[in-house]
Amino acid sequence: MPIYAYKCSACGHAKDVLQKMSDAPLVACPECGQSAFSKQVTAAGFQLKGSGWYVTDFRGGGANGAGNAAGKPETGSAGQSAPAAATTPAPPSSEGSAA
Repeated sequence: MPIYAYKCSACGHAKDVLQKMSDAPLVACPECGQSAFSKQVTAAGFQLKGSGWYVTDFRGGGANGAGNAAGKPETGSAGQSAPAAATTPAPPSSEGSAA
């Protein structure tokens, strides 16, 4: 449930109220009793900081293999490319040999 900030325009009393979004707004001031209590426009209660959750959480090589979609080579702990899998040497070509 959201928290709404209210302020009375008659006496200046301010109060934060936890209400459902479907609840009717309050109009009677709990301090002076007049019907001058109104909702205030306030800033959001959270901030997004840092280098970005998308880059740090989902773009790194995950267990499902979707993290390296750009085709970049995987790097080891020292920042070097990981060694390639062992390959067998290519058979000698028959080009240029005299028969």
